[in-house]
Amino acid sequence: MTEPFNLWEKPQAKEIHLIAGWHQWADGGSISSGLPRYLVELHNARKIGEISPDGYYIFQLPGAQQFLRPLSRQNDGLTESLHAPSNEFYYAEVDGKGLVFFIGDEPHMDADRYMRAFLSAAKALNVQRIIHMGGVYAMVPYDRARHVHGLVSLPRLREEMEKLVIEPSNYHGPASIGSYLNKRAGEQNMESFGLYAFSPIYQFGGVEDTSKSIQIDNDYAAWLDVMERINHMLGINIDLSDLEELSNDLVLKIDDKVAELNNKYPELRIEEFFRRLRGEFEEKSFNPLDDVWQDSIEHLGDLFFPSDEDDDAE
Repeated sequence: MTEPFNLWEKPQAKEIHLIAGWHQWADGGSISSGLPRYLVELHNARKIGEISPDGYYIFQLPGAQQFLRPLSRQNDGLTESLHAPSNEFYYAEVDGKGLVFFIGDEPHMDADRYMRAFLSAAKALNVQRIIHMGGVYAMVPYDRARHVHGLVSLPRLREEMEKLVIEPSNYHGPASIGSYLNKRAGEQNMESFGLYAFSPIYQFGGVEDTSKSIQIDNDYAAWLDVMERINHMLGINIDLSDLEELSNDLVLKIDDKVAELNNKYPELRIEEFFRRLRGEFEEKSFNPLDDVWQDSIEHLGDLFFPSDEDDDAE
């Protein structure tokens, strides 16, 4: 029986984790599609495998052809390029640990077969934990830390969410590929952790009036908040200085856009809207140094106030 995937390299690192994202429904701020691609480029990761797209994608559907068909480029009658759905595995090592990056296209159909292929590939790569991410557009302040919600495949992973300042998801509704992944991974006793950040969107003139809207295509602030948690979770130190700079620049650009809209449409009272939004928002920042301080305090406590068990041992 042929494998439902093709791997031409199997990394030999003792500890391997998989960071996955998709061009998908839950891709606000390009957190799911853009962040994994950014990580691949940051680490110059090499491609090590893929899942064949055969049977997972619809070529056309009445009324939605432009959203489903592959994109092509023609030049003087010659087809120069064709960007069709793809599902690719990349690999790099960070701080002695193996990181597999997966960038895929959410399947249109046959999701069970697709997920069997994905999880089988993860097993073949000796992956210990799968981390996947997504983005949801929401009316939240653009200059505050993003709220990150989480979903896990196994009950024992729940306790990690509190330490990482991740709100357990209580979502009910149409499933994304991440929900599907977690359910199927849990059935196979595989660790899978989903991180979903809220990315800002503002539609002051309604959905159709884009001239009065602000939507962040690449929400670098959300990318940064997600990556801080992944660094801490995996005990690695991916350099986030570039994302910090991009995040700061993003806030400045939106500041300018807000001022522009406020001057152009004073009747919308946009600055007043943001003041109210910030006042009602409960920021939940993640500070990885909190754990360091807690460990230090506990260590000092052990030194100055030994437990009775230590006394007995002496």
